[in-house]
Amino acid sequence: MPVGSSYPTSPMALSRSSSPASSIFKKGSSPSPPTSAKSYLSALSTRARNAQCNSSPPPNSTPALSLSSSFTASTDDTLLTEADLDNSHGLALPVRPPTSEQNYTTVHTEFGHCSNEEYRRTSSHTPGTPVPSHVERDPPYYILLSTYISYLILIVLGHVRDFLGKRFYPKSYRDLMPRDGYAPLNSDFDSFYTRRLKLRMNECFSQPVTGVAGRTIQIFDRFTTDYNHTQIVLDTRTRALNISSYNYLGFAQARGGCADAVEEGIKLYGVSTCGSMLEGGATDLHTVTESLVAKFVGAEAALIASMGFATNATFIPALVSKGCLVISDELNHASIRFGVRYSGASVRSFKHNDIKALETLLREVISQGQPKTHRPWKKILLIGTMIDLPAILALKEKYKFYLFVDEAHSIGGIGLHGRGVADYFGIDPKKIDVLMGTFTKSFGGAGGYLAGSKALIDRLRIRSYTGPYAEAMSPPVLTQIIASMASIMSVDTSAGHDLHVSPHSSTSTLHHSTSSEIEYHHPGPIPERFLPSWLNLPLELSSGAEGRERLRRLSFNSYYLHRGLDKLGFITYGHPCSPIVPLLLYNPAKMMMFHRMMKDRQTPIITVVVAYPATPLITSRVRFCVSASHTKEDIDCILRACDEIGDVLDLKHGISKNERWSVDEVCSRAVELVNLPDNDEHKE
Repeated sequence: MPVGSSYPTSPMALSRSSSPASSIFKKGSSPSPPTSAKSYLSALSTRARNAQCNSSPPPNSTPALSLSSSFTASTDDTLLTEADLDNSHGLALPVRPPTSEQNYTTVHTEFGHCSNEEYRRTSSHTPGTPVPSHVERDPPYYILLSTYISYLILIVLGHVRDFLGKRFYPKSYRDLMPRDGYAPLNSDFDSFYTRRLKLRMNECFSQPVTGVAGRTIQIFDRFTTDYNHTQIVLDTRTRALNISSYNYLGFAQARGGCADAVEEGIKLYGVSTCGSMLEGGATDLHTVTESLVAKFVGAEAALIASMGFATNATFIPALVSKGCLVISDELNHASIRFGVRYSGASVRSFKHNDIKALETLLREVISQGQPKTHRPWKKILLIGTMIDLPAILALKEKYKFYLFVDEAHSIGGIGLHGRGVADYFGIDPKKIDVLMGTFTKSFGGAGGYLAGSKALIDRLRIRSYTGPYAEAMSPPVLTQIIASMASIMSVDTSAGHDLHVSPHSSTSTLHHSTSSEIEYHHPGPIPERFLPSWLNLPLELSSGAEGRERLRRLSFNSYYLHRGLDKLGFITYGHPCSPIVPLLLYNPAKMMMFHRMMKDRQTPIITVVVAYPATPLITSRVRFCVSASHTKEDIDCILRACDEIGDVLDLKHGISKNERWSVDEVCSRAVELVNLPDNDEHKE
């Protein structure tokens, strides 16, 4: 789109536009794809220099981005001015946000506009249908063999360099060698992976950014002359399509109703927890947030922590101890493993969503009891994430264990009402003993929560490490959580106004102006009196209309990218409803190359590469993080980039060539692909 073009000024003008969303990134005819990464990058550079933007009719959605490699940083990261466009060497973004019948108030670079109702999906499980099992597909043997050989070469060369370096450049190794009677400060063996493997490809792990992590993001341009030991940061920045942030619903914004609420909260409370303090080092906002979280997830009570990792690591030792057994999903996060280790409880692992293996394990541990003494376990706690909840609850009823569900990535992101795994399966959340989640993803905040019965939460306040040792969450973060969560729930304005919190009230008891308690039934709207009186959300947020649209857009984008990559022939992991879409790379050299080739395209795309120790050594991957802020054209752009790069780097090993779809077919049949039943996604 040329710089001078603009969007219609009337919502009716947008609705009258019947032409399909045209992409300003579309190119003319191009030669056949190059066969090597070097020639591919050369072709990309040539294509970027020769690319020109053609005029097109006003689209009914945000067009795909057309970005140059870099531009001079502006003073505003989100609302671009004409001067920014002049300095961007072809950055084709509208100067003002489009007028939208969707009532979005965010700006163009933060949240893409999409008025096509076909690009929506409801995230819920069809009752009576089986839950897709977790299947880890293996690549051909030559991929595994070449990957092991690559690591072997890196390890051998690394040890050779260490051997020579310690003798010819001792100053560079002084922290690894004994000196002046002191032992080495760092372990040579423990730091080997970091020094000799990870450091060489650190470019794809730690990319500095600035501004809002919305639909697009600005990255600092930099280069290194010493193999990533140091980085030289330039005065330019690159605005790229962002597929690497946990901003699932797009609520982490610089403008909009949530941002305005946070600004108002800062005026009243400041930025630290030093004013309006209640007993225990918290403000009235903490009490309101905990009450709102409990009602959001459908539990009796909840408590919050200032760090998501610490939520698991510090609360699990308060739930189990020596003489207890934890049955842990093999895919559980490191924070759960830390918490179980600190608790002193015994632990057994089970294969993710393998119900038969889990029942066999339950029979064994119950019949055998504790090691050595064979006494009955004091308590059995099963901890899992994105589990087959109907089958697990059937086992729970039969074997009488406690259930802990980690919803760090699912809460606010999946389910008909955005309430996580229980909402996705249509199950009463009170059947789950402990619900854990974080605010860093869908809600655009920070920290985490634990929800359950009032008796359990009251005991955790006393027994966990978080209460006496952790810092309290800051008021701006709490306001962001309240505003975004209320936007998903919607606000009922017919049942009162002010909420007055007594300094001596508990989390589960709120004193209202009417001195009466209101029963809240999940998942209905939240009465206005449960929110701070000064919080004024725009109608599109308080009505829940925008929250529902964001949930449906996120679900479409997640299914589309996941199933699109599958049909192109890539190996992916995870459930298609998840906003996290892992694409397997395997070879260590391909990690940095994939990241660089995505970033150096005409439309730069920023990705997150995940490797050991976060994953097994052999299964390095790129982790796509989908957001409701992405448009269908953005996902098209990502799929086309993956299709081209996948051919160059030899990444398509998921299905045979005869079963694959072309990228044009995937993009044209997106709606059909997304609406496939979960258990039929690999059958075509």
